[in-house]
Amino acid sequence: MRLMVDLARHYGEGAVSLHAVATREQLPEAYLEQLVANLRKAGLVQGKRGAGGGYTLARDPDAITAGDIVRALEGPIEPQICTAEGEAVVNCALQPGCATHHVWMTLQSTIAKALDGMSLKDLTRKTATREIAHA
Repeated sequence: MRLMVDLARHYGEGAVSLHAVATREQLPEAYLEQLVANLRKAGLVQGKRGAGGGYTLARDPDAITAGDIVRALEGPIEPQICTAEGEAVVNCALQPGCATHHVWMTLQSTIAKALDGMSLKDLTRKTATREIAHA
């Protein structure tokens, strides 16, 4: 998520190297290389090779949600396997009729709604506000 927020902060400024992100965010560059492969596959970032190369967001920061990022990196949002987005896997002997299924479905829906309601643009505003408050 921090990689994507960093790219959003620099949106429109050209490609950003993973080395620069790793330095600013205090994250291992090798770790970012692993993440960026899934983010590219999901169509969230674009890469540019060579001199001046690096990564940019594939869309405006307002058009990418925290939910998009979590799904690209972690897969469907699923607090329990029987509540996964899309085709949930029913592998529990208590299904159908599980007394706690409603709890997990409510949790899944709440998590998805929260993540899908936060854009990268929103997150960059929140960090900018926090940085100003600490200055």
